[in-house]
Amino acid sequence: MGMTTNTNTNTTNTTNTTNTTNTTNARGTMNTTTTAPARLDFAKSAPKVFRSLVGFDAAARDGLDPALVELIQIRASHLNHCAYCLHMHTNDARKAGESEDRLHMVPVWREARHFFTERERAALALTEAVTRVADAGVPDDVYAEAAAHFDDQELAHVLALILTINTWNRVALATAKVAGTDERR
Repeated sequence: MGMTTNTNTNTTNTTNTTNTTNTTNARGTMNTTTTAPARLDFAKSAPKVFRSLVGFDAAARDGLDPALVELIQIRASHLNHCAYCLHMHTNDARKAGESEDRLHMVPVWREARHFFTERERAALALTEAVTRVADAGVPDDVYAEAAAHFDDQELAHVLALILTINTWNRVALATAKVAGTDERR
């Protein structure tokens, strides 16, 4: 077992810390790894903005099936490569009773259609289109399929939820949140 020591270097901003880890491997060679400086705490630095986003998120979820909420959040987090949010929402889905089979199939839902209802597939397709909006906009057929499965109020909430998870993904990625450190608790 190797010995590990940590050295922290503080900069002028107390929230910016560069972490250096020195590890001695089995051959006695010293390995040094430097991680990026710590980033700001978004909730502390912009509390009104953070609380507004929490409120928007809560309003978006209102009236939607909790399983659908998690599927949307998981798919957007996959697409955005947000490990922090993906870890959080897959755990939330499990706690809500979601099956491991369905969780594993979310990234390949088109090839595993039988795992998801038509309504869920419509929401997943819309999630992909809105999340990747810069690629091709939101195609008419994707929007029409979602509109066929959700009434106007539900569709507005699904869209709002897609917007909130994309915002949360960007906050987590921009502030370098670490997967497995769910700060809601």
